[in-house]
Amino acid sequence: MRKAINVEVNGKAHEMFVDERLSLLELLRDELQLTGTKQGCGVGECGACAVLVDGKAVDSCIYLAVWADSRKVTTIEGIAATDGTLSDIQESFVESGAIQCGFCTPGLVIAATALLDQQPEPSRAQIRRGLSGNLCRCTGYSKIIDAVENVAKTRNGG
Repeated sequence: MRKAINVEVNGKAHEMFVDERLSLLELLRDELQLTGTKQGCGVGECGACAVLVDGKAVDSCIYLAVWADSRKVTTIEGIAATDGTLSDIQESFVESGAIQCGFCTPGLVIAATALLDQQPEPSRAQIRRGLSGNLCRCTGYSKIIDAVENVAKTRNGG
């Protein structure tokens, strides 16, 4: 069965008819061609598909597109400025060497964005907890935690 939804993605309104079984990940990648959000495990365990829905990080592989009706969705493409300038979190990931293969990076940047929006001055333990839903097979996490901690310190004048 198809259902009409209205969803704002990265600041742009979309009115669409979608299958009620379609995941938000499939909508973003297949219908809207926003391929920065990655499919990893497909069961909500790895965080590669994380996006913001009304400012909260969700795993889009297990979040139905119909649930996004009348909501604001931000993908990794919406984190950078419209002119392509990277966000401070993205810049910090680059500067801290927190990127290896890059597959997990979009989800981690989304998780870090949500964390710092909700908790502007997190401790390292709080950063670990805030990123705990995201798996990375390459980095060992230290540089990722450093990147998020550096942004928090910079934003807070440290």
